[in-house]
Amino acid sequence: MRLVFLGSGSFGLPTLRALASEHEVLLVVSQPDRPAGRSRRLTATPIAQWAQAQGLPVRRPEDVNTPDSVTEIRGTRPDALVVIAFGQKLGSSLLEDLPAFNLHASLLPAYRGAAPINRAMIDGCDETGVSVIALAQRMDAGVVYARRTIPIDPGATAGVLHDQLAELGPESMSSVLTALAEGRLEGTVQDEQAACPAPKLSRAEATVEFDAPAHRVRARIHGLTPWPGCDVTLGGNRLRLLRVRDRADAVGAPPGTLLEDGAIACAPGTLELLEVQPQGKKPMTFEAYRNGRSIPPGTLAESIS
Repeated sequence: MRLVFLGSGSFGLPTLRALASEHEVLLVVSQPDRPAGRSRRLTATPIAQWAQAQGLPVRRPEDVNTPDSVTEIRGTRPDALVVIAFGQKLGSSLLEDLPAFNLHASLLPAYRGAAPINRAMIDGCDETGVSVIALAQRMDAGVVYARRTIPIDPGATAGVLHDQLAELGPESMSSVLTALAEGRLEGTVQDEQAACPAPKLSRAEATVEFDAPAHRVRARIHGLTPWPGCDVTLGGNRLRLLRVRDRADAVGAPPGTLLEDGAIACAPGTLELLEVQPQGKKPMTFEAYRNGRSIPPGTLAESIS
């Protein structure tokens, strides 16, 4: 099929690679270069970088809905648009009478919005997945053409789950495009009563309280990793919690207390700290971090708000 791909984030890379090998990608549209890193050097999006390396035509408009952009995209006469983590809303003049499919990182109608992976983890969901939907004027509310489901590993962070879900994209999108080409595409209207939002994360949410069940504390820490993270003070030092393991231990210590074995008391249960990152340093095991410091049992871990 003749396709135009619109995307910016790395979530769409596996699907773009597959589409480029199986179909004719006429044009790749991405966000403009933005300052990145400590040097704040202008940097292309992951999608634009890969597409340019493959010799695909790339456009990076500030506004994809300007007359010039709409004319160029529609002028390629695509059979369909594929949109993944693009970052701009597509207007009706661009979408009119043109099949357009979006890959979303949740089992819609659950978790509509910008942070579906993080919100599903923070809420303690046991499973999640991806949905291929028709683009609609309301965010993530289009007809669903395909879903793929995976369990959420308790040991996975949002960063790990992001990459796992991205790998579901090629097959799920391919199944929809094949159905479109063969004239047998059928979708399911989303149940509005089951819809729930997944608003964008903010730095203000980079907090964690230990006066909750250990499995919920673990879910929050992993759901906020790698960004915006969960920082605590422990023994007077700032420490980012990266990976943890919840346990059903019964302890009498107040929530947040560092125990003899290096775990943190919750309510109920305990939290084993697996990987941490001291401020300004590289990630390390908590065991290695503690070996270099005097942090006695009974020290209180407190969230930084």
